[in-house]
Amino acid sequence: MTRVPVQPALFVWARQRARMDEAVLAARFPQLPGWEAGETHPTLRQLEHYAQATHAPLGYFFLPAPPQEALPIPDFRTLRQGLPRLSADLLDVIYTCQTRQTWYRDEAVIHGETPLPFVGSATLATPATEAAQLIRQTLGFSVDARRECPSWAEALRLFIAQAEQAGVMVMVSGVVMNNNMRHLDPQEFRGFVLADALAPLVFINGADSKAAQMFTLAHELAHLWLGQTALSDAAMVETSNHAIETWCNRVAAELLVPQTEFRAALQRDEALDLALQRLARHFKVSTLVLLRRMLDVGWLDRNAFWGAYRAEEARLKALAMRNTGGGDFYRTTVARVSKRFAQTLVASTLEGRTLYRDAFRMLGIAKPSTFNELGRTLGFPT
Repeated sequence: MTRVPVQPALFVWARQRARMDEAVLAARFPQLPGWEAGETHPTLRQLEHYAQATHAPLGYFFLPAPPQEALPIPDFRTLRQGLPRLSADLLDVIYTCQTRQTWYRDEAVIHGETPLPFVGSATLATPATEAAQLIRQTLGFSVDARRECPSWAEALRLFIAQAEQAGVMVMVSGVVMNNNMRHLDPQEFRGFVLADALAPLVFINGADSKAAQMFTLAHELAHLWLGQTALSDAAMVETSNHAIETWCNRVAAELLVPQTEFRAALQRDEALDLALQRLARHFKVSTLVLLRRMLDVGWLDRNAFWGAYRAEEARLKALAMRNTGGGDFYRTTVARVSKRFAQTLVASTLEGRTLYRDAFRMLGIAKPSTFNELGRTLGFPT
């Protein structure tokens, strides 16, 4: 039987890139330890299966050494220290979103759409309060409107809808495409933005807590106002090595919780837990955002902030784990690809400008019946 000579390091590279446990892979590929040790080689069929299992391009296994993959967009993350190499999941999500953006931009050009004036309309010299106000005005995003929402999770849905109405595709997903076996890791990234005046796109890691997702969206919108494509963790950290990240964090915090109104809402000597509950109802944002603002205005010192922040983060994660339920597939798919993108793509496909094959690929679906039902969910008489 013909064996394919593959450098042992490539098997290790593919396993680490896929973030897959060695024991799990070895159970599926019993000869993997021998491959990684260079003691034996796989057949072509075995190699094809291994490449598919690790989401690695087959051709890479014929290289003399593991490739040095680079992110296709600027990296502004602060959580990446100590993490292994770039994951296949992150790279595949970025490439997928770039494909969607390219398609949408071409469609916008065909229809003669004009560039969105807010993309790149701010600079790092723009005060955070001013930039936040510009975003607030463009989106119609206000504390009063959010206060009418029954929960801050509903306020997040309103926030996304307002961003999409302004022209931004907002994609929220915790998996690669619709593959529920490929979960995205919030420790690797929380979101990214692909800046473009005709087809701006924000991706939010849906595997992250709902508490973090609102801040991520606000943070990525700040990047968009700078006209800056970026991958970020959007963490509400005290400092950042990047001036751009620091500025975007400040704008996001001001957008969600205006400092002047926040100061007026604080009550002297109120217990922290009671204050968080009351202010969360008032501003309809997560308690993590509120804790950050308490630090900003001096209501909490640094030690008190970090202690409260870590405790609250743990509480929210535990709460999220207890509320992991299924949902409607079609509504979930729309959220994953953005309603704006889905509506435009379905319309283009039904009108014959886009091949069904290409539409299926960008939506992550395989059956015409699924496409038709998705169209009906979006209001199309398919």
